[in-house]
Amino acid sequence: MEKIWLKSYSPGVPAEIGVDALGAIGEKFEASVRAYGDRIAFVSGAAGVGITYRELDVHSRNVAAWLQSVLKLPQGSRVALMMPNLLQYPVCLLGALRAGYVVVNVNPMYTARELEHQLADSGAVAIVILENMAHVLEKAIGRTPIRHVVVTGVGDLLGFPKKHLAHFVVRRLKKMVPPFSLPDAIPFAQMLARGAAARFDPVAVASDDLAFLQYTGGTTGVSKGAMLTHRNLLANARQAEVWSDPFLDPNDEFILVTAIPLYHIFALGSAVSHIARGGVNVLVADPRNTAAFVKVLAKYRFVSLPAVNTLFNSLIHHPDFAKVDFGKLRFAIGGGAAVQKAVADRWQQITGVPLCEGYGLTECSPTVTCNPLDITEYNGAIGLPMPSTEISIRDEEGQELPIGAPGELCVRGPQVMKGYWNRPDETARVMTPDGYLRTGDVATIDARGFLRIVDRKKDMIIVSGFNVYPNEVEQVVALHPHVLEVAAVGVPDEASGEAVKLYVVRKDASLTAEALIAHCRESLTAYKVPKLVEFLDELPKSNVGKVLRRALRERGARAH
Repeated sequence: MEKIWLKSYSPGVPAEIGVDALGAIGEKFEASVRAYGDRIAFVSGAAGVGITYRELDVHSRNVAAWLQSVLKLPQGSRVALMMPNLLQYPVCLLGALRAGYVVVNVNPMYTARELEHQLADSGAVAIVILENMAHVLEKAIGRTPIRHVVVTGVGDLLGFPKKHLAHFVVRRLKKMVPPFSLPDAIPFAQMLARGAAARFDPVAVASDDLAFLQYTGGTTGVSKGAMLTHRNLLANARQAEVWSDPFLDPNDEFILVTAIPLYHIFALGSAVSHIARGGVNVLVADPRNTAAFVKVLAKYRFVSLPAVNTLFNSLIHHPDFAKVDFGKLRFAIGGGAAVQKAVADRWQQITGVPLCEGYGLTECSPTVTCNPLDITEYNGAIGLPMPSTEISIRDEEGQELPIGAPGELCVRGPQVMKGYWNRPDETARVMTPDGYLRTGDVATIDARGFLRIVDRKKDMIIVSGFNVYPNEVEQVVALHPHVLEVAAVGVPDEASGEAVKLYVVRKDASLTAEALIAHCRESLTAYKVPKLVEFLDELPKSNVGKVLRRALRERGARAH
């Protein structure tokens, strides 16, 4: 497709980025250490404690030395990280990447079943996990390749006395650390100490080497790892930089607030970009606590806030949000799920800054499109393709469609993944012969190059920006002895954008919605757990017996 979108780019944004000399993420970080050593790199928003680029260099080097010289893991080994937005996250992330390992980001809310699959599928041999979730690992570890466990507490990098206070509150007062037994695990501090006493030998990491196995769901319900290279993440970081550079003063401190979890590709991509430009990243560990989130925002004169619609919505409805100083705010980027017009309008009324929607997916590291950052108001579009990104709108036969016609959005660019880990069949299914990724989303493009999502070919449900795949939920529900048939669909939800609703045909009339939801909680992380259950005598099906989820979605939309 002709790049008709280039004429709509903001002044100063280039059509292409250079991708040949991007290097590796560790190299980019080390350059930032040299340039911005005494600048704060990451801050624990709740505690108000930060670490500089130089301190992050030392800590991450110790992690790298521990993995390399103490554990003697071969380059390319997979290292899992399972924790919320704590200072330990970037320390371990950069340590693993600098030593040539592949990071496997794990949702800390996973159940033992979900965790077991991801660790076994990735082949991860080491994991750093928050102690609050260690009991889950205990249940799964025997059926995984994990041989080395590091357990961290929320306060481990907060310094005295905040470290001890945080641990006392979490462990004793709130009792948020369930008992666990992982006999061979070592504490986070011990890992750093052993690493400090060991040697780290810098390794050659190529741009096309794997950096992450970033897990995403699939239409089969089996979570699979998108193979993201150093080039993929750095290319997307560079695309974000050139998109925003015309609107920034290079002499100003660039403070980013990261409320989306770093294990999520949206936050991960933003963090890599921010490290490369020497910015300050304020981490919010629990954005669902809106009052505490607003207090963090009030502490910092932040320039950028990427978030999902549900977070923006919770902020605008908090009475103290309007008191925050928005004098430095330049970019509020909505992604992960559709931004609602009512939320965007209210956001702009309060902050004076438009809510700018973008679009991406795990397989694209993640950003594919974004609205120009000089828009004056929300426009309902997902924006324009990023520099060096090609898009094509295609029909079922793979033929390109004319402007204005709805078809599957296909993407080609330096940010597109290498493929799915150990799943060549799945990779072949989503990649076209000419190198485009089939997103599964139906979109249109107008004469100015602006894209709009009009439908999803996939049955995916998006709950607060997180993907929920109906087959996975249905497989769990179907294990209940009183369920005959089940279908899971997304229905509109004011709080989370969409919620999971079950349509169930019972074997036993005594089965209740409450019992089914409790059954789901045992095997599904919280955002995947159905919120609503409706019992039917039969499910709508096609003439070949396939459950018609679209009909159920329409039924759900009418009811809600």
